[in-house]
Amino acid sequence: MTDTSKEQPTEAAAWDLGYLRVGALITAAVAVVAVPVVGLVAGAREAWGTVLGLAVVVAFFALSGIVVAWAGRIHYSWTLPAALITFGIKALVLFVVVLTLPDDGPIAPRAFGWAVVLGVLGWQLIHARWVLTRRLLYVDPARVEQQPN
Repeated sequence: MTDTSKEQPTEAAAWDLGYLRVGALITAAVAVVAVPVVGLVAGAREAWGTVLGLAVVVAFFALSGIVVAWAGRIHYSWTLPAALITFGIKALVLFVVVLTLPDDGPIAPRAFGWAVVLGVLGWQLIHARWVLTRRLLYVDPARVEQQPN
């Protein structure tokens, strides 16, 4: 039995970040419709809360994807710690943002919160569909080709 814990990923191992573009485009399309509707129905403060909430969701998902892909390119065992550390930092940042939003300020905290919740659910669906419709390689093709018959 060989110890694979110290093996480096091959150059063929790709970290596909295409879902970030898809997610950002879908979020932008939703925002183009949702922000004016929220603004007309609930007011400008709620519209700005929606904009900020969706922007935070896009930024946080992009940050996570980029950090995890970077860690995975170094070594696959770094992906989980990178994801967990990034999640912790994002949770702290979100906590600070929520605490610093004044109730009577130019951004409605409740609209911000709902935009974040619905944005995260949307991004989870986008990411799930992306993963479920992609070809998953359980064996590294480059490594299989290198092995003698």
